[in-house]
Amino acid sequence: MITEFLTNEFPQSKCVLEAIGERTSIVSHAIGFNELRPGGTVSGPLLMTVADVALYAAVLGEVGLVALAVTSNLSINFLTKPAADKDIVGYAKLTKVGRTLVMGEVMLYSRGVEQPVAQVIGTYALPANG
Repeated sequence: MITEFLTNEFPQSKCVLEAIGERTSIVSHAIGFNELRPGGTVSGPLLMTVADVALYAAVLGEVGLVALAVTSNLSINFLTKPAADKDIVGYAKLTKVGRTLVMGEVMLYSRGVEQPVAQVIGTYALPANG
């Protein structure tokens, strides 16, 4: 249900929803030439996209298909250089679910690599009428 919603509402996205759980989601994005920046590393905007989609999917899984839930804050800490030849995978976990704000954390990894490439903290604002 969430996969179809994301496909319909964001057909331009190349993110793949791999799993949804209780206050969690896993989202991935394939890495190719278009996702790299000079120096052979994955671009920051792509990492932020994966994190944002992962948080959004976790929010939808928790509060329902609320199309007008919007990102109100997204902060990223770059930890290590991502692998240029591996998918980026984001593991989202919601830390607080309120009536108007939902907060969460996403850890981003190059698929199959133990060390995270980034940590993202984000907040979503929910519409007043839910």
